[in-house]
Amino acid sequence: MRHLFVVLAASTLLPAAAIAQDAPTSATGKEALTLLTRGIAFKTVQGEGQVPAYAAYLKQQLVSAGFADADVTFVPLGETGYLTARIAGRDRKAKPTVVLGHMDVVAADAKDWTRDPFTPVVEGGYVFGRGSLDNKANVSLVVATLMQLKRENWVPKRDLVLVLTGDEETEMKTTQAAAGAFVNAGLVLNADAGGGALGEDGKPIAYGLQAAEKVYGDWHLTVTDPGGHSSRPGPRNAIAVLANAVVRIANYRFPPQQNEITKASLAGTAAATPGELGAAMKAFAANPADTAAADILSADKRYVGQVRTTCVPTMFNGGHAPNALPQRAMANINCRIFPGTPRAEIEKKLIELVADPTIAVTFRDNGTIEAGASPLDPKVVSAVKTVVAKRAPGTPVLPMQEAGATDSMHFRAKGIPSFGVGGVFMKPGEIFAHGLNERVPVATIDPGVVWWEELLKTLG
Repeated sequence: MRHLFVVLAASTLLPAAAIAQDAPTSATGKEALTLLTRGIAFKTVQGEGQVPAYAAYLKQQLVSAGFADADVTFVPLGETGYLTARIAGRDRKAKPTVVLGHMDVVAADAKDWTRDPFTPVVEGGYVFGRGSLDNKANVSLVVATLMQLKRENWVPKRDLVLVLTGDEETEMKTTQAAAGAFVNAGLVLNADAGGGALGEDGKPIAYGLQAAEKVYGDWHLTVTDPGGHSSRPGPRNAIAVLANAVVRIANYRFPPQQNEITKASLAGTAAATPGELGAAMKAFAANPADTAAADILSADKRYVGQVRTTCVPTMFNGGHAPNALPQRAMANINCRIFPGTPRAEIEKKLIELVADPTIAVTFRDNGTIEAGASPLDPKVVSAVKTVVAKRAPGTPVLPMQEAGATDSMHFRAKGIPSFGVGGVFMKPGEIFAHGLNERVPVATIDPGVVWWEELLKTLG
């Protein structure tokens, strides 16, 4: 459920030719590329039963680098599970730091792809394949980095625990289990969020530090009716009744909201965004009651998720025969809720907008959970700024709120600060996570392993 960071309007990017790189040059980078290409070949889609096999492969690699077998464990849960690997710290009483990622991927239909989605291909400066970006790129960068740190006999101040979940893209049961198992964690560094944005010239323009995410929610609206022959229509038609309710929801705009994450993100982005959009960012950051500014931001798909809750129809199903009045009609309403707003409050508003007691409004639980934002930790912000300065001097670090959903929600819900600090830098136009021909730039691998090593050592 990844929504990679996009910060600047397209008009601020400078066009230039990219230089393709087909192989990392560092030993750790080469190891990360091997982990990534072999990892893509594991079809870790729900129902395929391949997460345990992928986890076994990763464990084998970690043990070969010096991890004790007992320090790398796989906890099965149904056809999937979660993997952990621990590097013991100097202070065993201190709360551990969790490095979080996920091994599963969304489904992909091979007939729609240019290349088979589960046959990794390195071509034209990219690694192609389902999960190449979401989330096996950062998983491979982290694992390769931990293998190198283990070979160097690096010992952090506190325990460092790698936690790789197995159903982040679907039910998040492994995430819930892992969050319960590591409820004593002091900090979570999520590899499945955050990251760097590149301009069309390949140069970094900003780094997004994820500290919040919208709360996910699906509601089914259902209308039932006796139906009958289509030649004898009455005053009520199930599909028409439902359609009218869906339109009322689609036309409604939730009031604008702001937190310290979105305020800092929009204020920081405004300076580099020209025209009306940049002015709206500046105005809304200064005054969250400025509805005119909020409406300008909401008109842009990149920023609507930063200023308010959104609820949109995503599925519609009704009727049983072309010559019969519908006996049943159902619509799915998908909401991305501003952190801190209870789902119960959103459900109340949906019922109010439906304005028809004959339409059933039912919440559909998919394993997501309500969680607020993580307060910006000065130590984490400072560490990220330090590492960004080494990788791309002068690049601003901006807090960000994820419009999608990640594993972090289950840790934040338990009061554990969680931050998305992914090491992938890429152009917004190259992002095809969950889509066709997913890819990740080979050029991000070498600096990506350095990113994780520097970040872990700076914090640890």
